[in-house]
Amino acid sequence: MTAWRLWRASVYSWAGLQQAWRLQWAFRLECLLTPLVLIAATWLADRGWQWGLLVASWWLVLVVELINSAIETTVDRISADLHPLSKQAKDLGSAAVFVTCMMVMILWVSLLWENKFQSLIG
Repeated sequence: MTAWRLWRASVYSWAGLQQAWRLQWAFRLECLLTPLVLIAATWLADRGWQWGLLVASWWLVLVVELINSAIETTVDRISADLHPLSKQAKDLGSAAVFVTCMMVMILWVSLLWENKFQSLIG
């Protein structure tokens, strides 16, 4: 990939992030929560790989949120009419975000139990 193509791809990516920030309240909220997540991960993780896993899991939520927003935007572009397949596509995108959030919750609670509470009990 030439430097010019890499530059253009970066410009398009930055534009997408700006649009997500401006138009998607869920993405904006998740971005605003990121500093708190970083602080919580620092407190929770006993090892560097745990911190990396916690932070990566949170970033995965942002990635899936961006993909969900792209799906919703595409569906809205195709037609504003209510259609069962449009609803299905949007619901599936939303479900992907939900499943990712549940995965993050399980991971964080597991590490919370392992690193902070298990030693108190046993």
